[in-house]
Amino acid sequence: MGLYDRIVVPTDGSASSRPAIDHAIKLATVHDATIHALYVVNIASFSGVPTEGSWEGVSQALEREGQEALDIVEAACEAREVPVERLRLEGRPSQRVVEYATEEDGDLIVMGTHGRGGLDRLLLGSVAERVVRSAPVPVMTVQAGEESDLTAMPE
Repeated sequence: MGLYDRIVVPTDGSASSRPAIDHAIKLATVHDATIHALYVVNIASFSGVPTEGSWEGVSQALEREGQEALDIVEAACEAREVPVERLRLEGRPSQRVVEYATEEDGDLIVMGTHGRGGLDRLLLGSVAERVVRSAPVPVMTVQAGEESDLTAMPE
């Protein structure tokens, strides 16, 4: 048993999340840990979308995007023989990540950060920053620009 048994890895499927995924898998290999891959759909951000026929299309697109994001993590874990659990959640991303890590006894959260600052950060907020401030477990952030073994994987 290593220092970390359950490493929570939130992902949005973007290329900028891949260095964090790669880093988490390397840690899992060293500590014989399981990766818990999370994709959180922020339903609140779609509250202005008309709910009649168009919501079904948006919902399907979000479901597909989430599955593709989780597929990337799962494929990377399988390639390195690291156990992985995958879960798609709905809600405010920072809140759901912290809730999951708390409820499932996560030992570490590893997530990417875009490294935004100044006005961008004020206007957009930072999921990573909110997770760091509220998580009861250690949080490791990995800059989007770092090299990754996953950067060659197709999006």
